[in-house]
Amino acid sequence: MADDRPTDPAADVPGDLTNDRPVYVIGAGPGGLAAAAALRERGVRAVVLEKSESVGASWRGHYDRLHLHTTRRLSGLPGLPMPRKFGRWVSRDDVIRYLEKYADFHELELVTGVEVSRIEPAGADWVLHASGGRRLTARAVVVATGYNHTPRLPDLPGRDSYTGELLHASAYRNPAPYAGKDVLVVGVGNTGAEIAADLAEGGAARVRLAVRTVPHIVRRSTAGWPAQRTGILVRRLPVRLVDLAGALMCRISVPDLSAHGLPRPDSGLYSRVRQGAIPVQDVGLIEAVRAGRVEPVAAVESFDDGKVVLTDGSRIAPDTVIAATGYHRALEPLVGHLGVLDDRGRPVVHGGRTPREAPGLYFTGFTNPISGMLREMTLDARKIAKRLSR
Repeated sequence: MADDRPTDPAADVPGDLTNDRPVYVIGAGPGGLAAAAALRERGVRAVVLEKSESVGASWRGHYDRLHLHTTRRLSGLPGLPMPRKFGRWVSRDDVIRYLEKYADFHELELVTGVEVSRIEPAGADWVLHASGGRRLTARAVVVATGYNHTPRLPDLPGRDSYTGELLHASAYRNPAPYAGKDVLVVGVGNTGAEIAADLAEGGAARVRLAVRTVPHIVRRSTAGWPAQRTGILVRRLPVRLVDLAGALMCRISVPDLSAHGLPRPDSGLYSRVRQGAIPVQDVGLIEAVRAGRVEPVAAVESFDDGKVVLTDGSRIAPDTVIAATGYHRALEPLVGHLGVLDDRGRPVVHGGRTPREAPGLYFTGFTNPISGMLREMTLDARKIAKRLSR
């Protein structure tokens, strides 16, 4: 008689660790791999579930030009430094190579093609509802589904009837398809700023950058000193003090672009960070704006047939609109019923802490501190492993 019971994907992967009830790690990006490696090092069996067919799925979808804004030496995950040959600022492709090597080096139990749709408590354990009708039981769960999970397009009037080309930045790869075209980039975070510079350098006929909130712009490195190290040093200092120091440094190292439509922000750098707005690290935007190759314009208010209406009342007709408007964490279907998310859909705790309402449920990779996201994932991984190995 056939056995039609749902199978445990972990049973398909050999493992020599002794724990009968594994810790399931959801997501095989850097956060999930780091957590699994740190747990394995402490003798805790961890099984990584990944809905795609390979590690680092979100990294594979980023634009070609992308490099880490954090240094190679401060971006390695637990137990395996990034190779020196990758250079100081590691490329997207080298990050992917590193993640593949990382999973192999640590001999992680990795199961691909399995998507977890919902997590529920079951006494002291957790039950994961996964694709294929699977119901998996875990002693603890680490959620590492990624900061850049679901592309977010602005829900502006007229968007659904807009006849021009509109795409999210997640679909952008390189400037080749836009050579000779008029392109509007919406959003001036790190992604929007870099895509705008990439288009200007890659032959777009005109590049405009729609700015809703003027960003803080910092040099990625000043006299050899990376901005990341400054972020590490000041992270625990009083906000007002860091705001004052940041304003002074920006005036010294970043030219005033007010005449070009990009004035200095009127709020403090660290105050904005605490609200979730990371400074823009300059990888070509400053020079492109000064040279007129990237034109800052007002924010987008609506779409009207083939035109884009800006908040200053002007109407423009670019060939393409690229929305660098961020991502949703999309955690609500997975854990929204557990009361562990804040009003913006972010986990209320991360790292070695678990929500009071859900002991045994951990989150990593959902913060973006000025000290570096990969560095934060490493710290989270070690705290989670320490907690679960007790």
